[in-house]
Amino acid sequence: MTKSEHMSTGTSFMSNNDYSLQLNRWFLKPIGGWPQMNGSSTTCKILVLLHIFICVIVVACIMIPCTLYVLFEEANIKLKLSAIGPLLHRVMGSVNYWVLLKRSGDIRKLIRHMEEDWKIINRFEDREIMLQYAKFGRFVAGICGVIMHGGAFLFSIAKAIKTVPITVGNETFRMHPMTCPIYSKIIDTRFSPVNEIALIVQFLSTFIVSSSTVGGCSLAAVFAMHACGQLNVLCAWLHELVENQEKNHKAERKLAVIVEHHLRVLSFIARVESIINKISLAELMGCTINLCLLGYYLIMAWADFDATKIASYVNVYLSMAFNIFIFCYIGEIIAEQCKHVGEMAYMTDWYNLHHKTALGLILIIARSSNVIKFTAGKLFQLSIATFGDVIKTSMVYLNLLRTLTM
Repeated sequence: MTKSEHMSTGTSFMSNNDYSLQLNRWFLKPIGGWPQMNGSSTTCKILVLLHIFICVIVVACIMIPCTLYVLFEEANIKLKLSAIGPLLHRVMGSVNYWVLLKRSGDIRKLIRHMEEDWKIINRFEDREIMLQYAKFGRFVAGICGVIMHGGAFLFSIAKAIKTVPITVGNETFRMHPMTCPIYSKIIDTRFSPVNEIALIVQFLSTFIVSSSTVGGCSLAAVFAMHACGQLNVLCAWLHELVENQEKNHKAERKLAVIVEHHLRVLSFIARVESIINKISLAELMGCTINLCLLGYYLIMAWADFDATKIASYVNVYLSMAFNIFIFCYIGEIIAEQCKHVGEMAYMTDWYNLHHKTALGLILIIARSSNVIKFTAGKLFQLSIATFGDVIKTSMVYLNLLRTLTM
């Protein structure tokens, strides 16, 4: 199984594993969320910690004053609701950021695991299967970055691009409205240059929380697609186990390799699930509320027929829906691929094998029947059905919100 035509382990500029994870590094390195490898110097580690500290301060400088504004300053319920959406987006991003930093050691182990998989799989045909899934995982990661970053920044730009007049005494000034309003007893953002500085800090905080969300989602997609590639390699091995058993009398040894690799893939999937279940819970709950609020904002903007706001709200709505769809999609596809290995073992011509070797397939079928499912906080299984439930729940909340405020 390992002595056929070999493929070069490197490419002209990067290994296959680096190719798979390149976009993830681009998303997470600017916020210090990419795990440090074991060979990193002490100076590098200190700089990364300083980088993380600055990012935390930037996000806190927006989140805390906005929370105080919602709780203590603004009495108008509609203005409060307009601030809750952007604030909740930052809360979700902060949770993702915390999980990525706390579980950086596990993420590093998963990256090492992927590297070992590329070393273990030597055959050209198997590497082609892995490379196909690596390309698809990279494509999903890129789409995540474009849609989620684009949605967040277009919303912020649409909110701040038009200046609004304010009157202080006998004078009238113009200011850029803040996406996340700030408690005026801390900082008065009505006047220049404080208004511009606060706007820049707000854009930086948007970038940080969006990058953490994109990083978590894209890592989940890349890891899941890598696992799917490994499971499809196993299916190819199972097919060849029976197909070539007359030519090669080492079926028992091959079956041992298949079982061992199957357990290796399942351990990889279980570790991925232990990391993303917290991120997916924050996204599931946050996106449900945000989809409800965005629907409310869209109705308000439609009443005023503000084309800029309508376009930005629709864009962010699609971005949030895509975000939760990716988590549900990878949960669905992983569950299906895990079952497929057991089905493949059952559907092979096992009756052509020696009876002792055929009995070994029972181990694979039994283990595949106990599917490792991606969940949101160990509470909800991530599947396409769950995505439909999120959309329906957000619509129910929207109708309730309309009843209470309109």
